[in-house]
This record gives sequence, C-alpha cells and structure tokens, in this order.
Amino acid sequence: MSVFTRKIRGFRLIDLVGVGLLVVVVLGVYLAKTMAGRERAEIATIERQIKAEAARIRLLQAEVAHLEQPGRLERLSVVYLKMEPVGANREASVDQIVDVARAGPPKKAKAVSAVAAMVNGSGVIPGVPPPPPPQAYPVRVAEAPAEPGVAP
Repeated sequence: MSVFTRKIRGFRLIDLVGVGLLVVVVLGVYLAKTMAGRERAEIATIERQIKAEAARIRLLQAEVAHLEQPGRLERLSVVYLKMEPVGANREASVDQIVDVARAGPPKKAKAVSAVAAMVNGSGVIPGVPPPPPPQAYPVRVAEAPAEPGVAP
C-alpha cells in the first residue's frame, strides 16, 4: 500500500498530514503576528521616551543658557561675593607676573568639611552660599510700552 492511498477512518493519510501542517502554519503565523504587535508597542513606547528626553534636554539647555548669562553672573558676584570690576590700577605688569609665577601656588588652608561645620554650629558652611543681604540690589522687570489704542 502506498502512503498516498492508505486510509485511516475514511481519510487518506496524506490529507491528514496536510491538515496538520496547515494548522501548524496558521499557529506559527498567529504567534509571529502577536510578537510583532508587542514589539511595535514597545518601539512606540521607546520613541515616546526619546521624544520626552529630547524635550527635557532642550529645557535643560535653555536653563543652562539662562544661568550662564553674563549679566546675571555679574549681578550675583556683586550681591553675594562683593566683587566689582577690576580697575586699571589693579593690573599687573610683566615683571610682577614673572614674580608671581616664580613664587608658585599659594599655600592651601585646611578647609572645614560641611558636616563638621554643621556639627560645630558654625554659621558658614562650605559649599552653601550665604543668604542675600537684606538690602540687595532690587531686580526690576522691564515693561513693554503700551501700544496706542490698546487699553491696559
């Protein structure tokens, strides 16, 4: 008897094998489609995260640009550090620069740690800026001139 002509309960053996293979192929396609859909969802989630991170990066770059504005730094140095522009009488000559270079770096004083300063009750904590003075330079916000014919 041939494989093509052998019958099992009224069905040819080749027909049963074909139906079995068809079921396996259908299940395989279904599983592949399900996994692809899951991966598409993961890709969409990751793309949303990338867009959110890019927006956060742009926001942080804008914040850095604001914090590095020369006018703001100058105002902070005057208010907190009591610094002022260097006058012409404070400039060093070439001979003085050579003397400073030969002298080497200044000796370092031993810095008190922030924890030790807090435990000892010291008023000054290294790394923490002091509060602004009570009569600091007030910050005024510029106002745009009103357009003619527009009520405020």
